[in-house]
Amino acid sequence: MSPIEYPVAVIGAGPTGLAAAAHLLSRGLTPIIFEAGDKAGASINEWGHVRMFSPWRFNVDSEAKRLLTASGWTAPQSDIYPTGQELLAQYIQPLSKLPEIEPNLHLSSRVVAVSKDEHDVMKTHGRDTAPFLLRVTSADGDRDVLASAVIDASGTYATPNWMGANGIPALGEKENGEHIAYGIPDVLGDARQRYSDRRVLVVGGGHSAFNALQDLVTLARVARRTRVFWAIRGTSLERILGGGENDQLEQRGMLGLKIRQLLADGAIELHQGIRINRVVASPEGLVVHSKEQALPPVDEIIVTTGFRPDLQLLSELRLTLDPATGSPVELAPLIDPNEHSCGTVRPHGAHELRHPDGGAFIVGMKSYGRAPTFLMLTGYEQVRSVAAALAGDWESAGRSELVLPETGVCNTQFVDDADQSGCFQSTTACNSLAAPER
Repeated sequence: MSPIEYPVAVIGAGPTGLAAAAHLLSRGLTPIIFEAGDKAGASINEWGHVRMFSPWRFNVDSEAKRLLTASGWTAPQSDIYPTGQELLAQYIQPLSKLPEIEPNLHLSSRVVAVSKDEHDVMKTHGRDTAPFLLRVTSADGDRDVLASAVIDASGTYATPNWMGANGIPALGEKENGEHIAYGIPDVLGDARQRYSDRRVLVVGGGHSAFNALQDLVTLARVARRTRVFWAIRGTSLERILGGGENDQLEQRGMLGLKIRQLLADGAIELHQGIRINRVVASPEGLVVHSKEQALPPVDEIIVTTGFRPDLQLLSELRLTLDPATGSPVELAPLIDPNEHSCGTVRPHGAHELRHPDGGAFIVGMKSYGRAPTFLMLTGYEQVRSVAAALAGDWESAGRSELVLPETGVCNTQFVDDADQSGCFQSTTACNSLAAPER
């Protein structure tokens, strides 16, 4: 069997992974989708309590919508802002159960390695014509699957950044992990008891932090001994708090305005210019250190400093990755937070995402590596272009079909001021339309 006759493997059945499957089908290609969770978009449950600041019209891929509509699906009202759970129930799950998608979807199936059949990363002869080989583990054991191409849409939500300013865990961070949470815990729901009447420090300067902060302040109004602390690396609140009324996404702008008011009211104690290097357990509580500065002791810490890609499963492929962002090298200049500003990224596709091993693509949030500017609509545009390229339609693959909303803010000091906060499409992120791929 020649490589062209094998299916196209899609890793991850989150929003971008399922959109990739829809676009492959529209091109007459057969996807085989591997999802580590027990249902499509399973990890959305981790932030399902969060209401997104982008309305439904920005959350649905065009080709996925076409398939759903043909099955009798009724699209949610376009200007309503869904929660993660609503995104899962009203879009991801119906899409995954379509007769065109479901037979190709393998749940509870984790891809642990990708290589070239009978070729390790060192072997060149015959490499271009060898199919990809995916090692897949499930309850039935391990198996190898051959594919003509691989689209990795597995996301980064399972691999959060450490709170240490050096990119590695702060001293004591792992040892005190019992009192440190990453991402956005459900402060007003399942995690309510954990944070009630406690001193809580939120680390990070993006919209993930904003969500945790506003929920903690809400909790403090009833659990009155709750105290809320906030530590950021930067010193410019203007960049961190966003464009306010100038933001083209109203709810995103409103979130920054709300945090600004909570700071003015004294509901949040802010510490700026904090670069954490050590966490110490003391009789008074956990004490976070920034060089010689020690923050007030706390009982719990919530870390919202973004995410990083797990590239180990692709280590036997020949990839060209930017050494700083961890993104495809041709994409990196478009998204590098040291240079990028205004919260939007130029549309891009298969050309910028390609690697020396032709047919291997990293898409969605994972394609951005550690850069904090991924947008969900960008992921949909990526897979539209990739599917076109795999079908040989390079004219369509190179055409841009995306317009993004502005944040209303420009500032080149993005890394320090935004704390490299991971962006996914909700009020948990620093940009408009991002969403974690899982």
